[in-house]
Amino acid sequence: MTKEHAEQFERGTDGPKVIVVGVDGSDSSLRAAHYASGLARRQRALLAIVYVQPVMAGRAALGVPVAETSNEIAEDLDEYIRKAAERARGVFDVRWEFHTFRGDPYNGLVEAADELKADAVVVGASEQAGHRIIGSVAIRLVKAGRWPVTVVP
Repeated sequence: MTKEHAEQFERGTDGPKVIVVGVDGSDSSLRAAHYASGLARRQRALLAIVYVQPVMAGRAALGVPVAETSNEIAEDLDEYIRKAAERARGVFDVRWEFHTFRGDPYNGLVEAADELKADAVVVGASEQAGHRIIGSVAIRLVKAGRWPVTVVP
């Protein structure tokens, strides 16, 4: 390779610019967040951390304070992520944002990825046995075929 061609080659400039990662507080979602943060750091991409607040109309009808509980989870996750980012500051600098969407996890992540113009989506593998039968959020995102999807075990 000549020096002229070497100077024209730009390493890493065609990777993702926005990486969406779904978090819900589970171990697999936190592993996905760590993986996605490393990917975002290496690609110099924006890491969009997304928590989808569940909408449970049936429980709300029974008087269960779903919205309050869901808001508390979102606040706890936001605080956890901010503390982790502060500990890593100076060692690993990653541009990130925390977003909350409402709905079921699949549709919430689809809405987030569309709205945030995601180039890639990262999710944790499902920890629920029933998802082997009806399909997990990760499988449904892969089947949608709209973004590269990484499933972290």
